[in-house]
Amino acid sequence: MKEAYFEAVVMIERLHRLFLEVIKIELDRLATPDINNVQALVLYNIGENQLTVGELTNRGYYLGSNVSYNLRKMVQNDYVVQIPSPHDRRSSHVKLSAKGMTLFSKLDKVLGGHAQTLQEKVASTGDMTAFVNTLRKLEGFWSSFLTR
Repeated sequence: MKEAYFEAVVMIERLHRLFLEVIKIELDRLATPDINNVQALVLYNIGENQLTVGELTNRGYYLGSNVSYNLRKMVQNDYVVQIPSPHDRRSSHVKLSAKGMTLFSKLDKVLGGHAQTLQEKVASTGDMTAFVNTLRKLEGFWSSFLTR
């Protein structure tokens, strides 16, 4: 079990890096040079919502400084609108601009195509559901160490 556990941990990290490379390839195909793969993933996590930076950090499990830097770049490139909180100067909300929503829609279509191909050629919906459930159990297991 120890070997399988460690292999799973290493594979999760490797898969995340590989997924970021896939996103980079898709951005190149979409001729979108002014946003990087990590920023595109942040953009996709924002989606149609308006979130605080803290909510975005918690939702995507990004490091806070990385989110702040990437959001600043995304605001500069007109993908995200940052709205200061009227109640707290230290807090702000972010939402996608029209340009950001256009890219979100393109990415959503691309990822939907990936999911369809995955289902047709690699794994059934049941396989993916079982996989996600196992990952959630692993997340709960690791989270339990944070509350001890």
